[in-house]
Amino acid sequence: MKKDANAPSPRKFPLYVIVSLDVEEEGLFSGRYSAAGGVHNVALLPRLAPLTRELGFPLTLFCAYTVFDNPEARRVLAFMRDKCGAEIAAHLHHWSTPPLRENTVETGQPDRTHRMDRDLLRQCLKSLLTAGRQFQSMPLTSFRMGRWDMKSELRPLLQEAGITLDSSVCPLRAFRDGADHFLAPADPYWYGGLDSRQDIRLLESPVTQVALAPTVARLWHKCVHSSAPLDSFHFWSAVSANPVWHSARMMRFATRLHLFRGGRVLHLFWHSSEMLPGASPNVPDKSASRALFKKIYSFLQWLEENFFIRAVTAAQLRDAAGDLHFPERPTGKGDW
Repeated sequence: MKKDANAPSPRKFPLYVIVSLDVEEEGLFSGRYSAAGGVHNVALLPRLAPLTRELGFPLTLFCAYTVFDNPEARRVLAFMRDKCGAEIAAHLHHWSTPPLRENTVETGQPDRTHRMDRDLLRQCLKSLLTAGRQFQSMPLTSFRMGRWDMKSELRPLLQEAGITLDSSVCPLRAFRDGADHFLAPADPYWYGGLDSRQDIRLLESPVTQVALAPTVARLWHKCVHSSAPLDSFHFWSAVSANPVWHSARMMRFATRLHLFRGGRVLHLFWHSSEMLPGASPNVPDKSASRALFKKIYSFLQWLEENFFIRAVTAAQLRDAAGDLHFPERPTGKGDW
């Protein structure tokens, strides 16, 4: 591929790149939050092997309890870990993670974490991490909360459980009755937490989404007080490296913009169920599924050929974080 003439000049330090997936049950894109969803989509993960074997990008797989609980899915995870160098990480869907509540809904929205009993939330997290440790034979250290439902109630529990990197923040998003991540930085930062524990530092690695005009974003957050119109900013004045949310052109533009503003980590993600034809409205058939893979492959190839990059898993970024001098959490309003 010919070098992109519009790419920024080479830098003396690398752009760290994390490629992650939420590996989870089907049905969420239909609004159905079941205690027992199918995980047929996990069987498609080996199709992503060329991203690692040919391009050198290891994957971070944030896995839900339903995936760890399924024998066939576990075999696929083992292949991705042992043959493709993938990191196995934790993804909490509390509605499908024991202990299950008697009133667990089959449709509609599950409870927000800040409305849950704290001990129940702790038990769900323990069940997920125990299932992951039994599969992995070692603790999981990277985490992402389902539905971006990361509020202050959960972070101390992560530290207690030994989580050292969280990726539950999506900048420029605000969710109804949920988290406000709107003003979150696009690059990693250290989160001090609300308790006095200092032995485990939690690194927050947001997924990369940037405003076209940061001043407009700040004014929007200041003037708009309802979550629905506030979150609409994500659809009309933000760009990301998410291959389902944005076109390949916008993914490249988001990368350049992030680099221009001093970004050091590019974190892109999608959902495993978005690879299964018909499981997501954005991927209705096999042709769309093939096109999605081609889009991701071409984007990563473009990154590799045009930038000084270091492809890492989430855990590898956390291991290197001590030498990267990420800032403490900046002051600002929100659940990030």
